[in-house]
Amino acid sequence: MEPEFEFALRLPERGSRRLLHALHEQVRAAILDGRLKPGARLPATRTFAADYGVSRNTAVALYDLLLSEGYLVAHGKAGTRVADVLPKAPRREHAASARAAQRLTEFWRRQAPRAPRMPSARFDFRLGIPEQTRFPFALWQRLSARVLRAYAKAPTSYADAQGQFTLRDAIARHVSFTRAVACSADDVIVTAGAQQAFDLLARVLVTPSSATVAMENPGYPPLRRAFLSAGANVVAVPVDAEGIRVEHIPRDACAICVTPSHQFPLGMVLSARRRAALLDFAQAHGAVVIEDDYDGEFRFGGRPLDALQTLDLNANVFYVGTFSKCLFPALRLGFIVAPAWAQAALVAARQNADWHSPILAQDTLAAFISEGHLLRHVRKMRKLYATRRELLLEILERDFARWLEPVPGAAGLHLAALARGTLDVDAIAARAREHDVGVYPLRAYHTGRSARSGLAFGYGAIDVSAIEQGLARLRRVVPR
Repeated sequence: MEPEFEFALRLPERGSRRLLHALHEQVRAAILDGRLKPGARLPATRTFAADYGVSRNTAVALYDLLLSEGYLVAHGKAGTRVADVLPKAPRREHAASARAAQRLTEFWRRQAPRAPRMPSARFDFRLGIPEQTRFPFALWQRLSARVLRAYAKAPTSYADAQGQFTLRDAIARHVSFTRAVACSADDVIVTAGAQQAFDLLARVLVTPSSATVAMENPGYPPLRRAFLSAGANVVAVPVDAEGIRVEHIPRDACAICVTPSHQFPLGMVLSARRRAALLDFAQAHGAVVIEDDYDGEFRFGGRPLDALQTLDLNANVFYVGTFSKCLFPALRLGFIVAPAWAQAALVAARQNADWHSPILAQDTLAAFISEGHLLRHVRKMRKLYATRRELLLEILERDFARWLEPVPGAAGLHLAALARGTLDVDAIAARAREHDVGVYPLRAYHTGRSARSGLAFGYGAIDVSAIEQGLARLRRVVPR
């Protein structure tokens, strides 16, 4: 039985010497764009010739040409088929695509520099990664299965762009209890992690080419890129031992991005004096504050200072949280606690972006929080991280005191150590990598020239034994 071949091939005028060329271009295009799938059998040349009103010699010449180019494979009695592995078609660069490529290149050149992705080291002090081997995945699986059983009884449809009410309510109760953030479910917008929160805020708050946004320097590069991508003029503001230096914030800033609970990446806490000054500045100059509380759950001593959102009396603060650090990064769920005046715009931006996060993950997380599992997990992990942090500090202060000065701080999943003298931390990090140790220069988080060099050490995903061995290897590459 002959295979069906029902492509409408356009033939040139009778007598044209371009008949073979026209057939070749059209059949090859059908193969390349997938209309003729790999392995598809073509009709015999006699049938092809009869169907399209061409001579059999022309059909044979067409098949031979495609066979020679690798687009077809002859299988004897099994016939002629489209090749499983196709040759790459020559690329044609048009002027329009060349101009678009140039615009994209120029755009990304203006963005904050991206730290190169390094392969994992055996002893890796990578930042921002929590311990995932201790996460109760079996419990999560049971909660997820329970949610799926509920869906089987009441099928779901597209959901609220603001997020599932049960999750928003659970988040509001959680941050009210743990961070004294005064909010209700109506104030919460669920996002696909903190990065989408930054992107949505940039879309809503930034007027391209005219908005000035102030950010800590050093700071979190993906946050900077989100606002640059929206067309903001991003101004780097220095920090000191008390956090962001409010007197250096541009007076025309429409938004100020800060990490007050655990400055990223240095680790200091924004002092009470600076918190009051920052909120006063925002109110006086008509600016808003974006408070990134990325790992505020993990404190290791002392009473935490109130969140800026708690202190704010003028609806100027957007509080951003994430579950990537307290649960696991692949979950991709975060949230914004937004002032009432901005909530509708943020929900509309979320709907335009991707409508909503998967409701299975949302409903599972809602149960995980509301039934107390999140608090229990955080308390357990806080003890684990405290042990790792104490060991890391002890070894740095004992074996690296001549070269590194740890930055005071009592929260988070990493700590920074500033270089003493003229220590070349970039060279040390490179030599450490040769010994299978991953440490990270602070320069990657600075905009412009670094004021102080140093190294950052994450302890979320590296156990006690690996901390000891990794720092022992690091010690061997530090100059005597």
